[in-house]
Amino acid sequence: MAEGSKVFKKSSADGKLSIYLAKRDYVDHVDHVEPVDGMILIDPEYQKDKKVFVTLTCTFRYGRDDHELIGLSFKKDLYFLHCQVYPPLPEDKKALTPLQEKLAKKLGQNAFPFCFNMATDLPCSVTLQPGPEDTGKKCGVDFEVKGFCAENVEEKVPRKNSVQLIIRKVQFAPEATGPAPCVQTTRQFMMSDRPLQLEASLNKEIYYHGEPIGVNVKITNNTSKIVKKIKITVEQLTDVVLYSLDKYTKIVCCEEMNDTVAANGTFSGSYSVTPLLANNREKRGLALDGKLKHGDTNLASSNPTAWHGQRGVGNAGVV
Repeated sequence: MAEGSKVFKKSSADGKLSIYLAKRDYVDHVDHVEPVDGMILIDPEYQKDKKVFVTLTCTFRYGRDDHELIGLSFKKDLYFLHCQVYPPLPEDKKALTPLQEKLAKKLGQNAFPFCFNMATDLPCSVTLQPGPEDTGKKCGVDFEVKGFCAENVEEKVPRKNSVQLIIRKVQFAPEATGPAPCVQTTRQFMMSDRPLQLEASLNKEIYYHGEPIGVNVKITNNTSKIVKKIKITVEQLTDVVLYSLDKYTKIVCCEEMNDTVAANGTFSGSYSVTPLLANNREKRGLALDGKLKHGDTNLASSNPTAWHGQRGVGNAGVV
């Protein structure tokens, strides 16, 4: 391996299997997802009369672990890929990726390659923020790479004889952006025959985590009433798709300004609001970007396919 290269390794409890990956975040570019390629190191004892499989599973967990003890399982596999790495099948033979070539030289003849190409209509890794009293695994969408030894891929294998490694499917902002959003609305008040007109616009279409959102406000108050304050809220819209489509809306930022607009007057102003997870730690059910162990996360990133109404048949989970 080149000096400075970083590789993630996870071994089974019995030490017979080890999975190697170059990274744990795989980027969804909308039209394709980065392939999950790696190597699995197999103990020679497992190579005598057994088969070894590697699987990639996307799971939507929508309930707590303790419910599974009474026969209820609140999780659903949304997507499943598998390959038999040992003995290798001739029809599955592919050219090694640069990472696999380096690992093969380092690990030797007991290491075998695997590569998965995910579908483009899968949800990204998302966690629903638990409440203060919630325990157990968090609800959300997880991706897991698993290696195990069995007669067939459906066989149940003791956890100590398998190796599991959680990865993340993450969404990066597209390089080509659209026009800055702008909306207009008219409000009619009782006992007034003339309306109030409001226009709100943003400085650009895409904002990054922690970046202030610039909001431009224009008001034409044709009524006889005085506008006493201006309120700006940022809402998180979440679609939870399993057997049906459920939509949830949560306010992640709210700011009130004491600017006034006189009757039959006009107003123009610019404001800045910044939605942060740090200010929403106690809100149960808030969608967050998928989290790896010992790492922090952010408010869930927007899904570009959802912005433009593109939803594939496989888009279950949290969007």
